[in-house]
Amino acid sequence: MTKGLKMEKMQKEPSSKSSRAMEEKVTAEAIWNKETVPKVMKIVSTRLPQRELINLLFVSPWIHHTLHSHPSLWLVLDFHEMSNAGNRLVSALSLPRYRNVKHINLEFAQDIEDKQLEIVKSKCGNSLLNLEILNLNGCQRISDKGIEVVTSICPRLKVFSIYWNVRVTDVGITHLVKNCRSVVDLNLSGCKNITDKSLHLVADNYQEMESLNITRCIKLTDSGLQRILLKCSSLQSLNLYALSTLTDEAYKKISLLPHLTFLDLCGAQNLTDDGLSCIAMCKNLVSLNLTWCVRVTDVGVIAIAQGCSSLEFLSLFGILGVSDKCLENRSRDQLLKLFPNLTCFKVHS
Repeated sequence: MTKGLKMEKMQKEPSSKSSRAMEEKVTAEAIWNKETVPKVMKIVSTRLPQRELINLLFVSPWIHHTLHSHPSLWLVLDFHEMSNAGNRLVSALSLPRYRNVKHINLEFAQDIEDKQLEIVKSKCGNSLLNLEILNLNGCQRISDKGIEVVTSICPRLKVFSIYWNVRVTDVGITHLVKNCRSVVDLNLSGCKNITDKSLHLVADNYQEMESLNITRCIKLTDSGLQRILLKCSSLQSLNLYALSTLTDEAYKKISLLPHLTFLDLCGAQNLTDDGLSCIAMCKNLVSLNLTWCVRVTDVGVIAIAQGCSSLEFLSLFGILGVSDKCLENRSRDQLLKLFPNLTCFKVHS
């Protein structure tokens, strides 16, 4: 072999090795991107907040593709306490990845008004056909009109919360029960302008209701609550906080709720031992708040102890009628005999 041929061969061998190394690197990178990245992202992305998940879309094309290939990652839109939330909502729902969103959280979001909900309906209403959870807590610029618009495109809604909204009236609730037939969890806390008419509508249309919060709905009376208690026997959670106008006439009918586990009666000024003795028939109660139920005495508390052995939380704070005879002179072991599952117990000191 001539010297020239040897030199040519020696030059080709390093070049060939470099080429193979490059090919191996490209192959390894391709395997990493196609196999490893998707597996890692599938695990990591399910644990990330929505904002971090969106940031990942811009890291690489492979990650972008991987995230988009998992529809289950795009079922939630969370604009909690965000500014410009109305426009953000419209923009997000215009994206294909959110076409099957199931949960929208706008709690205390800023700048969300009826007009943005109207835009959502006109531009991307089909994206809400599978929506199950809608949180409008603290969105005080939304009125009955907004409720009419948004519920008209959410036929599968199951959970609706509109806490602290003084613009909502019975008209809004009428639209809700007409458009969304499957609601089982309803939070109207602080909606001070709804009346018994709303509760009648809820009772007549949502008889499978499991959770109801009507805290501080000050226009409600025994009539509205009684309709709920007579028709919604599946209730598991009932929040009647700060409804001082209700009386034993309604409270006694709480006994009709065999599945009730959570009951908040804080501030029930007209609740007496007679009413509480009826509530003691709710054998599955786990949490009972009797804070500032000032007419309750030892008699009512003993009835609860005898009837509600599953209680884990009990508050008697502010009840001066509960005496040493009932509680304060009892040892820890004696109290546990009264309430064997109790983990939190509050009394007036």
